[in-house]
Parts: sequence; structure tokens; C-alpha cells
Amino acid sequence: MKKEKRIFFLASFEDASILRKFTILFLITSIVPLVLLFYIYSQTTQKGHVSISSIDYKYIMMLIGLGVFIGFVSIRALLVKVIEISKNNSKALEGLLSADTVKELNKGENEIVVLSRSFSAVTQRLEENVRSLELAKKTLNTVMTRVGHGISNMGNIDSFLVLILETLTSALNANVSSVLLLNDKKTELIINNVYGVDYDPSDKILLKIEGCPFVKVITEKKAEQVSGIFLHSHDNPLLKEIFGENVLCAPLVYHDRVSGIMAVSKNDGEDFTEEDKQLIYNLASQTAIAIENSKLNRDIEKTYFETISALALAVDAKDKYSQGHLDRVANHAVLIGQRLGLDEADLNALRDGARLHDLGKIGIPDEILKKEGELTDEEWVIMRRHAEIGESIVKPVRSLQHLCDLIRHHHEKLDGSGYPDGLKGEEISALVRILSVADIYDALTTERPYRPRKSPQEAGRIMRTMTDLLDQDLVNILIEVVAAKQEVS
Repeated sequence: MKKEKRIFFLASFEDASILRKFTILFLITSIVPLVLLFYIYSQTTQKGHVSISSIDYKYIMMLIGLGVFIGFVSIRALLVKVIEISKNNSKALEGLLSADTVKELNKGENEIVVLSRSFSAVTQRLEENVRSLELAKKTLNTVMTRVGHGISNMGNIDSFLVLILETLTSALNANVSSVLLLNDKKTELIINNVYGVDYDPSDKILLKIEGCPFVKVITEKKAEQVSGIFLHSHDNPLLKEIFGENVLCAPLVYHDRVSGIMAVSKNDGEDFTEEDKQLIYNLASQTAIAIENSKLNRDIEKTYFETISALALAVDAKDKYSQGHLDRVANHAVLIGQRLGLDEADLNALRDGARLHDLGKIGIPDEILKKEGELTDEEWVIMRRHAEIGESIVKPVRSLQHLCDLIRHHHEKLDGSGYPDGLKGEEISALVRILSVADIYDALTTERPYRPRKSPQEAGRIMRTMTDLLDQDLVNILIEVVAAKQEVS
């Protein structure tokens, strides 16, 4: 039991704080000599004469000396541990701080000062790391927000490529980054996207592969640092801005096939590290997959559009009275759009929407679609469903969703008497108004089983009376452009 208590006392002392150890040792080295000295004093003052023998005196001196020695050894051992802690701390700091900083810290007056300065330096470093982490967190949140926004607007791969380039430029502390795609013959690189420099993708700057340092990246399929100075002699001054003194490149590889390269450049002369090469290589590999998937999606959607266009033409051909209706409506709608100065995207939407606006008639029975004479009320209910059917066919295709409004609402009227939603006035979009005018004009100038065709002039007069149904400004424009086209013919 006593042995266990002794072991427990020693373990407690070993684990005690430096201040507690120092207090205990100080008491041992100071109280014991004081007790002995008090004993000598009491012996020398008894009855006015010394009553302590020389032998006792020697023992007392030996005990005092032993106590001082024990105190010296114990306190020295304690201080040695402090010095070891300081040395171990210095070694640990070498992995955290720069060599110059560690050397400066070790110039302290003593180990305690060194420890104090070290703790201060580590605290400062931790605070910097916390600030860096906070900044990184904010940057990550910004990037993820933009990525989330991009995911919800998947219509254009270029927006993703620019986001990737922006992230890469920031991560490598570079100036400019770019994506270059190989042409079909693999003889030229086309600068497709650039971040860090004002660049219009429609310019499509070309770089010949022959004699270009980028060719090594393409043939060996690995990341390389090359000099961008060779491009500065080209005629286009924009190349000097896109490609700096040092250019780090990585191939866009998918299924062992290179489709282009990703490049990032610096103008400060600083070389890229191996970690930088690994980062851009991995990012380029993922980007190549995204580009390939985008191409596949475009091909699939193009095939789908061609298929449903063929279906629409098949429906058009089923009715001898309306053959060619889709192409004529498309031509009229585009003429109106051109006179209004619409951009290419809206003109293409008008053309494609016109070609597909009657697609839903594929779901209408032939006995109604080909009926000679006017339709009954019940038959009209079925016929009017073609607008909704047409929309439901194109709606699942992301690239065709912008045509849904044109297909669904091309029979709406300004006074709300149209179908299927009874839209009024400004509720009907400008493109739908154009398509409606072009559709009605072609219907009037085409022969029907229940009436003869109208002349362009007569059709124009009839449409001008539809003030509550059609946009009269568009009616006037259509009559003008059709008349102008006839004069040219």
C-alpha cells in the first residue's frame, strides 16, 4: 500500500506543471536548511553556551549541503526540460515557418524568450491561416453559386468553360487562361474561350500546329510549360495579351483522343510547379469530358429537331390544301422580323417556330384534318388541341424550349378570343404576334375546300379589319414586305 502511494506521488509530481514543480523543489531546498540553521541557533543559545558537538555540526553541514545539491540537481533537470521543449519547438517551427523566421526567433536572450516569441509567431500564423480559410470559403461559395447558376442554365457550354478558366487563373495566381480547340483536320488550334483578356469568341483566332510549341502537349498528351514569346511575333496583337512569358498547357483528352488544349499564362517570369501541372492536367481532363458531352447533346438535339421537322412536313403534306404552308409562314415571319431589325437569335426562333407551329396536328385524326368543308363545334374542340400537343412534343428538348411559346400560342388573339389560353394584348409576346400575322396571311392566300384563295391585296384588306385580333403595325409591315418581294420577282 505504501509502495503504491509512493508510485502515485512520483507520477503526480512528474505530471505536475513547471510552476508546481518549482514550488516544491524551492520549499525543499530552502526550508530544510532553515530548519537546520534554526536547530543550530537554538543549541548555541541554551544557557549562554554552545551545547552542539563538532560531530553534530558536521552532520548538519552535510545535510544542508545535500539539500542544496538535491535542489540544484532537481531545478537543473527542470530547466533542462524547458530547454528541450524550446529546441523541439524550434524543430517543429521549421516545418511551419520560413528558415529566416526560425533563425530570427532563436536569437532570443534565453529559452523562455524564444518560447514566448515562438508562441507569438505560431499564433500569428494561425490567425493568417484562419483568414486564408475564411477567404477560401468565401471564394468557394462564390464559385459554387456561379456553378449552380450555370447548372440551371445549361444552354451554353461556353459559360462553363469561362467559369473553369476563371477558377484556374485564380488558383494558379496567373494572368490569363484559355481553351483552344483543334479543327477537324487537326492542323490548327482555334482560340475558343479566354479569361483575363477581352476576347470575342466569334473572332476564332487560329494558330497553325506546325512549328507551334503546343504540338508537344498534343502529341505527348501531358502538361508542359512552354514559352509564349513565339506567339508575340504574329500579326494579331491580342496573342501577346493571351499568352504571357510562361504558358502552362494541358491536353483536352477524352478516350485517348485530344480535342484541344487548356492554357494558363504568367507575365512575371515565375515558373509553374509540378503541383500546378497536376492541377491543370486533371482539370483539362474533366473539361474534355464536359466538351464532348456538350457535343453529343447538340448532336442528339439536332437529330431530334430534324426528326420532328420531318414529322411536321409530313403533316403538312397530308393536306393538299396546306402543302408548303410551313415554309411560306416561316418566310413571311422572317421578312417581318428583318424589317423590325430583330437579332439573329429571334429570326432563327421565328423560322424554327414557324416550321413547327402545326406539329401538333400529327395527333389530330385524319377524318378531321382532311375533312372537306367546315368543321363542327365538336371537331373544332379536337382541332384546337394541336397547339398544346405540339408544345408537349418539343418541351422535353432543352434546346427547343424557347419555341414552346410560339407553338402553343400562335392562335391567340389580342382580344382574348384565341386559344388555348385566351391571352390578351401584351400577354402575347412579340414573336407570337409576328407568327400569328404570317400564319393568317398564308391561310387567306391559300385555297381551302370551303372557299377560294384570296389575292395578296384582298388578304391585306381583310387583315386590316381585324383590329381587335391582330397587331396592325405587323399587318402593315407584312403587306409592305410581301409587295416589295413581288416587285423584285
